[in-house]
Amino acid sequence: MTQRRAEILLAFVIMARATSLVFTKGCLREMGTFNLLFMRFLTGFILLAILFWKRLRQVKWHTLRRGMILGGLFFAIMTCEVTAAHTAKASTISALVNTAIILVPLINALLLHRRPRAREVLCAAVAVAGVMLVNWTGEGLELHIGEWLSLLEAVLYACAIVVTDRFSHKEDDTLVLGVIQVGTLGVLALIASVLVETPHLPYAPGTWAMVAALAVVCTGFGFTLQPVAQRYTTAERSGLLCALNPVVATACGVFILHESLSAVQLLGIVLILGSLLLPYIIKEKA
Repeated sequence: MTQRRAEILLAFVIMARATSLVFTKGCLREMGTFNLLFMRFLTGFILLAILFWKRLRQVKWHTLRRGMILGGLFFAIMTCEVTAAHTAKASTISALVNTAIILVPLINALLLHRRPRAREVLCAAVAVAGVMLVNWTGEGLELHIGEWLSLLEAVLYACAIVVTDRFSHKEDDTLVLGVIQVGTLGVLALIASVLVETPHLPYAPGTWAMVAALAVVCTGFGFTLQPVAQRYTTAERSGLLCALNPVVATACGVFILHESLSAVQLLGIVLILGSLLLPYIIKEKA
């Protein structure tokens, strides 16, 4: 797979996951945080296990270990996201979480003991500006518990992108790595639900439909294929592609929730898309 094709795949993965907040808010009307997470991720894992059973039977210990580490990290990320969704707006969560765009090149540069490249910083800065404009309301941003959890999620998500980058470049079968990640997240959520909630199945048919969408689209596709795509690109480019998340979230608000789109928000979308094209326009010297 070429880098460009991998980035196209990763873009679709991120866009699929961007729709999850819409379904999550609907499910939270009758389900607890961990109840929803274990239903979503265990259902997704069962479907993936059926599809890829032969490959899972041949899983190696190092793949299992790395998948479990990623699953634990994403469990913390998703706990922050779903808990924040109880009180914060989906657009606000998306804006704050995607400040990970600027954190990824900084974390990666720190681990590699080098300065971030000028092009990476420029692209990240343009993307962050776009994210903020997409979620601009003209009233400022107040930070309550939901917003603080979203900022914590941004830090964890940036770390997850860097860790996934490291693991995916060492694995022979990144698809199995993604499946193990999903299964681990589901098991941890089930344990948490038993400990702090009263687990139950969804009641309303509409909630079942939203859980199914979360399991198949946002998890089976959106989570599992991220390690596959990241193997053929860089952590910095992966972080930058996260800027697509608020674009899709805003589009869902316009077309599904019938929200309006201001000129400032439209400018933000242009900046985000422009940040993804800048690496192909600006060529740095080796």
